[in-house]
Amino acid sequence: MIGTAWAADAHGGGGGLFSDPTFWVAVAFFLFLAIAGKQIVKGLTKLLDDRTALIARTLGEAEKLRNEAQKARDDAQKSLADSARLAQEIVAQAKQEAVRLTQHAAEEREALIARREQQAKDRIAQAEAQASRDVRNMAVDVALAATRTLLKEQVGAGRTQAMIDDAIAELPRRLH
Repeated sequence: MIGTAWAADAHGGGGGLFSDPTFWVAVAFFLFLAIAGKQIVKGLTKLLDDRTALIARTLGEAEKLRNEAQKARDDAQKSLADSARLAQEIVAQAKQEAVRLTQHAAEEREALIARREQQAKDRIAQAEAQASRDVRNMAVDVALAATRTLLKEQVGAGRTQAMIDDAIAELPRRLH
C-alpha cells in the first residue's frame, strides 16, 4: 500500500494524506512509540514496583529496628530504675548497719568499762586484804619481839625459855 501511495504521488496524483510519506513515517513512529512505550512503561512500572518494594522492606526493617530500640530503651530504663532502687536499699541497709555497729560499740565500751572497774575494785580489795594481812603479821612480829624482850628482862634464864615457848605457841591462836 505504501508502494502504491508513492507511486500515485510520483505520478502527481495528489492522493492526499495517505499518499504523503511523512504521514506514514509519523504513523510508523507513533506505532513504534506505542509498542516501545508499552515496554518502557512496563519496565518503568517494574522498576518503580521494585523500588517501592525495596522502600517498603527498608521501612519494615526500620520499624522493626525502632521497635527493638524502643524495647532496649525500656529495658535499660527498667534496669536503671532497678539499680537505683537497689542502691537506695543498700544505702538504707548500710545506715542501719552503721547504727547497729555504733550501738554495739557503745555497749562493748560500757561492758569494758564495767569489767575494768570491777577488776580495779578486785585489785583494791586484794590490796586491802594483803595490807591487812601484812599489818596483822607485822603486829604479831612486833608483839612477839616485845614479849620476848619483856620476858627476858622479867623472868630468869631458866624459866624464860619455857614461857617464851608457851607464849609463842599461844600467840597465833589468840590473834586469829
